Amino acid sequence: MARQPALFVSHGSPTIVISDTRARHFLAGLAGGLPARPDAIVMISAHHDEPMTSVTSGERPTTIHDFGGFPEVLYQMRYPAPGAPELAQRLKAMLHDAVIESRLDPKRGFDHGTWTPLMLAWPEADIPVVQLSINSHATPEHHYRLGQTLEPLRDENVLIMGSGAITHNLHAFFRGGFSVDAPAQPWVREFLSWLDAKLADGDHPAVLGAIGHAPHGSDNHPTMDHILPLYVALGAGGATGRAIKLHSSVEYGVLAMDAWRFD
Repeated sequence: MARQPALFVSHGSPTIVISDTRARHFLAGLAGGLPARPDAIVMISAHHDEPMTSVTSGERPTTIHDFGGFPEVLYQMRYPAPGAPELAQRLKAMLHDAVIESRLDPKRGFDHGTWTPLMLAWPEADIPVVQLSINSHATPEHHYRLGQTLEPLRDENVLIMGSGAITHNLHAFFRGGFSVDAPAQPWVREFLSWLDAKLADGDHPAVLGAIGHAPHGSDNHPTMDHILPLYVALGAGGATGRAIKLHSSVEYGVLAMDAWRFD
């Protein structure tokens, strides 16, 4: 049975599924770089934020259009991938054994942090998906431990995939007025350079402290929600796993779309 890596992707705007960008083309080819077609996918989305770890457990999760003011075509899109109730039950048991409180949610659907990258990578929507929540009030270390708990699933051909953003300052995005192909602002470049080096060196404690210690950490992440899926993927990659950068691009000067593989 194939051992899957753990992945982190930056999902960007919902328009990524209809835009002609480097990040879109990367996600469209993502499946081809895996060791095998996954039997199931566990998605950790920045847009599923709850005080207790929540695991989607429905057989047919709906598609959530958790955004406003976008082109109408996006609201017509559906990602009808099946759920995986048995895997959800297994996840809950694993989390219980790790003393991480969790609950099953049979009604929760897939938010755009899940369905937009999956729609590009697996447009057939035929791989079972379970979505796992973050908790933006919990520490990076909590999310790293959550990832460590998930790591054994990788040996069962289950793909662990965090979906957030390597930088995510929407105030700077709306203020800036940059074009989609504008170069990265200096404060974005400095943060990315620091984070790249720490990830490549396997310095997990530094990465977990990035927002407080990296150059312009809080400028790139005024809130923690979009970087927390990175910490889950990092933990699922293993304490001695390699970090491989799969993609790097920046949109509108401030939104970096980097993706990483941990194995």
